[in-house]
Amino acid sequence: MHEPVLATESLSLLQPHADGVYVDCTLGLGGHTRLLLEAGAGRVIAIDRDPAAVAEAGRRLVDAGDRLDVVHADYRDIATVVRSRGVTAVDGVLADLGVSSMQLDDAQRGFSFKQDGPLDMRMDTSQGATAAEQLATVDEVELADVIYRYGEERHSRRIARAIVRARDTEPLTRTGQLAAVVRRAAGGKGWQRIDPATRTFQALRIWINRELEGLEGFLESAFGVLRPGGRLAVIAFHSLEDRVVKHTFRRLAGQAPNDEHELVPAKRDERVALLTRRPVVPTESELERNPRSRSARLRVVERLT
Repeated sequence: MHEPVLATESLSLLQPHADGVYVDCTLGLGGHTRLLLEAGAGRVIAIDRDPAAVAEAGRRLVDAGDRLDVVHADYRDIATVVRSRGVTAVDGVLADLGVSSMQLDDAQRGFSFKQDGPLDMRMDTSQGATAAEQLATVDEVELADVIYRYGEERHSRRIARAIVRARDTEPLTRTGQLAAVVRRAAGGKGWQRIDPATRTFQALRIWINRELEGLEGFLESAFGVLRPGGRLAVIAFHSLEDRVVKHTFRRLAGQAPNDEHELVPAKRDERVALLTRRPVVPTESELERNPRSRSARLRVVERLT
């Protein structure tokens, strides 16, 4: 069973009600959308860039009727999507960033190093180059930079060099091939807390899907479609994503970027309230039920006027 991350906390902060319109920017398997509907949300516009997620969630949530509008789109186009549905402002927006359970568990999607499958990694399979196609031509220096920047992998240069050498021998088209190359290059013997391929696969996924590009702009657009009293809730799993969310929310509220508590009086924006001074994290019981939630960080901002 799919369990949406930080579900109780998200609903508590979004406070869905029968007269409200809400946007789930990352539909996935529909877990958060279903909870919003069950909690009494009047209408939910659910967005996903993955055609498979749109189709599957449509089947799972067919009982929602006209209270649910499922849209195949990039969440960064939230303003356009909302307007196209005849809505001028919404009461809440939820975004659960990163790869979904459905994508991670399907070997054919190429996100996981634990299962062998085609080296694809695209969240939207209807467009763009696959990871295999990108790795076939990328420059070694650029690849090392990608692995270091998005994966925070200290062996990035060694791994990039190994990937380039491997592709010169035979095309890298399978996740199993890539994982083996990365593990050999990363080194390390005996038990390790995380698989040596973890950071590289994460970095490549973020790079292929441009996950950090436009994130700040999305947050501003999502805040812009809120009506007074509306709330924007964002769940991030990667430290780089969470940093962008944190700094953007603080900037909207007129708060110093690196200050957890103090507002800058001269810049404070009375239209904005930070509802989470520090990120909300999973409880011990949730971590036991769903280990994938361990990196989740929830931040919420409210539009006051």
